[in-house]
Amino acid sequence: MTLAGKTAIVTGSNSGIGLGVAHELARAGADVVINSFTDRDEDHALAAEIAAKHGVRVRYIAADMSDGDACRKLIAAAGDCDILVNNAGIQYVAGIDEFPVDKWNAILAINLSSAFHTTAVALPLMRAKGWGRVVNIASAHGLTASPYKSAYVAAKHGVVGLSKVTALETAGQGITCNAVCPGYVLTPLVEAQIPDQMKKHGMDRETVIKEVMLDRQPSRQFATTAQIGGTVAFLCSAAADQITGTTISVDGGWTAM
Repeated sequence: MTLAGKTAIVTGSNSGIGLGVAHELARAGADVVINSFTDRDEDHALAAEIAAKHGVRVRYIAADMSDGDACRKLIAAAGDCDILVNNAGIQYVAGIDEFPVDKWNAILAINLSSAFHTTAVALPLMRAKGWGRVVNIASAHGLTASPYKSAYVAAKHGVVGLSKVTALETAGQGITCNAVCPGYVLTPLVEAQIPDQMKKHGMDRETVIKEVMLDRQPSRQFATTAQIGGTVAFLCSAAADQITGTTISVDGGWTAM
């Protein structure tokens, strides 16, 4: 599989899942634009590191995914977009009656509305070429629910719905749109939570991962960022030309229950 000559934009990609996706698309030969809301030297150094590792062009473009105009300007600033991976997201946990309104608004803006804004600008570019891929990083929570995550669950269900509509509006145009639904993925953010969980539950690392953190993931194993990236890369390949409007779960069996 080669994506040489393609330009991929991955939102929220200076760490975690987004960074894993960026690496796998670059490994497949795509030029990549990585993104976050910061604009630090280390962000641009990260782009240079990915470029050197995979021998492709990689740029970092700062954009605040909570701002619709900034989302649209990100695509314009990239100048091209064959592959769009909407990955940016945040989380907050509280009961519905105690959920802060500003947190609700921020989660809906970053996790859902940003995908609408970037897609709206990217689709005309893809239609002009007769080829494109939109991959939205949803979640197992786009297909099921957990208590105290009302905004996140609502947003991720919305991402799944947006993916289906995008697929229908682009069917037969050489463009596909799908949602990848990860379960628990071993990101730096999750890794940092493990020591606190070990202390809280009085368990060793392996036990707290299997019995507490992965209690809803039947495999009792984290997915990796490379596995999510590999799934995205597959959806961008010719083998996936007729895969559109669906969800791909990478959740160790979570949504099979």
